[in-house]
Amino acid sequence: MSAVSTPPTTSAPARRDAEATKTAILKAARHLLARHAHADITLKAVAERAGVSAPLILKYFGNKDTLFARVMSFETDAEALLDAPLDELGRHMVRHVLVSQSQQGADPLLRIVFAPLHGAQGDILRTNFRTQVTDRLTERLDGPEAGLRAELAVANLLGLGVMYGIARGTHVRGAALEEIVARYAPALQVHLTPGGGTPRP
Repeated sequence: MSAVSTPPTTSAPARRDAEATKTAILKAARHLLARHAHADITLKAVAERAGVSAPLILKYFGNKDTLFARVMSFETDAEALLDAPLDELGRHMVRHVLVSQSQQGADPLLRIVFAPLHGAQGDILRTNFRTQVTDRLTERLDGPEAGLRAELAVANLLGLGVMYGIARGTHVRGAALEEIVARYAPALQVHLTPGGGTPRP
């Protein structure tokens, strides 16, 4: 009679905890980067905001430069931001920014607004933003002046993010999310649709 084998223990909960910790650290670093010069941010400050120890940050990210290289990248944010068919992209982008701010306490784009704080690191932010966000959006667009249209669409989106998350406009924050999407998305979609931004005679 064969022995009953015991199922192997799983490390899934530990992996989930590790991912949650990494997410908290990245969120804390992004929060600080939006308010302080890169040179003034210490791992201790990141650790305190994330509710972890500084050695744990070193365990997961190695050093401050590696951590902030992740924070200064828009790669993952751009993938989520642009993840919709072109004819629905304006609504998706507006909704994504609002949901990120209202439910996740983060914005996929706003850290570019603080690039002037960061000296040489600000140049990295600007380069990443251009190549990972606006250039990628440009590649999605058909028709003439795709680069201009992409930058204007992103400019509109940043304006909404600033009003919602930084200026914290009373009426914008008091409105239902889907109402804002319905009102604001057409302003983006006009740039995303070929010919949509051409003045009519």
